[in-house]
Order: sequence, then C-alpha cells, then structure tokens
Amino acid sequence: MNGVEGFMYPNEIGLQWSILIVLYPYITGLVAGAFILASLVRVFRVEAVRPTYRLALLTALSFLLVAPLPLQLHLGHPLRSPEMYFTPHSSSAMAMFGYVYLWYLMAVLVFEIWLDYRAEIVQKAQSTKGLLGLLYKVMTLGNFNISHEALELDEKIGWVVTLIGIPSAFILHGYVGFIFGSIKANPWWNSPLMPVVFIFSAMVSGISAVMLLYMATTKIRGLKIDVACVDTIAMYLFYTFIIDFAIESLDLIHRIYEADESFRSLNFMVHTKLYIPHIVIQIMLGTLTPLIILATTQLVKFNETIRKRLYVIAGSLILIGVFAMRWNVVIGGQLFSKSLLGYTTYKLALITKEGLLVAIALTLLPLVFLYVMVRILPPWPEKQNNALASGD
Repeated sequence: MNGVEGFMYPNEIGLQWSILIVLYPYITGLVAGAFILASLVRVFRVEAVRPTYRLALLTALSFLLVAPLPLQLHLGHPLRSPEMYFTPHSSSAMAMFGYVYLWYLMAVLVFEIWLDYRAEIVQKAQSTKGLLGLLYKVMTLGNFNISHEALELDEKIGWVVTLIGIPSAFILHGYVGFIFGSIKANPWWNSPLMPVVFIFSAMVSGISAVMLLYMATTKIRGLKIDVACVDTIAMYLFYTFIIDFAIESLDLIHRIYEADESFRSLNFMVHTKLYIPHIVIQIMLGTLTPLIILATTQLVKFNETIRKRLYVIAGSLILIGVFAMRWNVVIGGQLFSKSLLGYTTYKLALITKEGLLVAIALTLLPLVFLYVMVRILPPWPEKQNNALASGD
C-alpha cells in the first residue's frame, strides 16, 4: 500500500501483467522487423543489403522460437496452452493469436529458410558424417534434387513465400498491437493507431537488431564490414523511423486535442511515474537522439569508422527506446485505476518466475538459438568470407 496514491480498488493495486508481457511484444517486434529487412533482398531486389539476408532470416526464427515463452511462464497452467489449437475460441484475441503465430512460424519463416538453404543442406547431407550428417539428411525431407531447374523452382517459390510473409509479419506484430488497442476499458491502450505504431516500431527495432548483429558477427570473424551494406540499412532504418515517429506523434496529438475525461489522469502519470521511462528514455534517448544521429549520417559524409560507430550508437539507442515503449504501454497502462482517481507502482522483483533474471535470460536465449543455427546453417557463403578477409 505504500506505493498507492488516491483511490484504487483492491484488485487494481497489484499489476496482472509483468515484465514478461513487456518482452512478448518486444521479441515479436524483432521478428517482424528482421523479416522485413530480409524481404528487401528477395522481393524488392535491394542487393546492397544481401550480406544480411540469411542472417536476418535466422535472427527472425531464433527470436520467434522464444516469443511464446514469456506467455508460457506467465500462465498459471502453461501445460493447458495447446488446448487453444484444439478448441479454438474465435472471440478470444489471444487464443486466435496462436494460429497467427503457428502460420508465420511454419508456413512462412521455416519454409523460406528451408528453400533458401536446401542446396547447402543436400550437399552437407552427402558430405557430413555422424549425428550432424544425420541431422542434415533429416532436414532434406527426402528431397536431394539440386539440379538447376529444381533450384530455379525453389527461388520462384521462395519469392512467393516472402511476398506472403510481408503481410504475415505485419499481421503478427500488428495483432499484438490490436490486442492492446481493442481494450476499451483502458484509455492508455484504446487507440486505433496502436497496431500501426506497433508495426513500425517493430520494423525499426528488427532492422536495428540485424544491423548490430551483422556488424558484431563480421567483427568477431575478423572480416571487413561491408560499409555500403550498413549505409543502406541505416538509410532504410532512418526512413522507417521517421514514419514511426510521425505516427506516434499523430497519436499523441490526437490524444491532446481530444482531451477526454482520462487525459488529466494520463497527463499526470506521464509527468510523474512514467517521466523517466517515457519522456527521458523513450522519447529523448530512444527516439530523438537516434533520429538526429541517423539524419546527420545522411547529410554529412563522415569517414567509414565514424559512420560505423554512429550506427552502433543509434541502433543500440533504438533498441532501448522501443523496449521502453513496450514497457510504457504494458506497465504504464496498469499504473492507474479504472476510476482515474488513483495510481499504483510496479516493483520489479529480481529472483521470481517473472523477475528480472528470468527476463534477462529470455532476452539472451534467442542469441543462443541464433549461435546454434549459425553453426548448422552459416548465413555467409565461403566466397564472401574470402573476399572480405582483407582487413577491417
């Protein structure tokens, strides 16, 4: 009760959704953004970002595998969750999301990766011994045909799958925004722009994550970073970020102009309990600062070393800012009472089922999956390795 101000009902004092529910939209956003970056190569033929194509696909898959885990840990009876597939409930937004997730995982992402890697998988299945060779044989699905005609067909099918995957990625993360935006009882969430805001912030965070991973993995391997590739990614990141910033600003202006009965309460909360995460971290540190950095790199011709450092700073700040946005939506939307007459606080525990250590572990787990996938299915061809091995 020490953290309660004003009038609140007993069921409003403790928050029902914790940091794990913050991670859920954050991780799914990284998935959608990474896939959109990959689609630039296959669908829109932006050859400059091809060095990140396969890495983006594997990054999307690794984060997608972890995406449902925060929800599973939050559930009181996680073993019951598969029932939503066998007993569909069309009026439940969360239940129907299970089908959206399964469609995107199996019918889009895994299928596209398999098509793109099929030739390498067959070659490794024929040349690798032991358990790893057996794994490659299983991954071929019994199809060892890698003739020119077969690979051309794979490319055509892959193009169609990617084309289908673009709206699927929008639906995947836009649906998460829809879940929040459709809650009429919460004025902080109830906005028709919420799905759109989630989509563009997802694109921004996913593109930033792949850019940082590409630069980090290339540096670790002792190879030269393709600066033209990073410049192109930064350019698309800047344009996408401008759209994201414009939509979020439009939502804010609409709320200020409408100024309904909840505005005074929400305005008070932004200037008190959410001042640091919303004003300082999300807007100033995670939005305005990287926007200025990216705009500067587009206008001023810095040398390669300075540009790469600025991209790392901007990408890192964007990831922090998008996480703050998710935090402010999920946690901030629960800090005020339904009567708009009281406020509570959220105390983040350290060692609990939904504590900070578990959240950190779930954030790092996709990187573990990505490391394993990269070892099995390298995202960079050997000829590229040899071409780039001339230094940084």
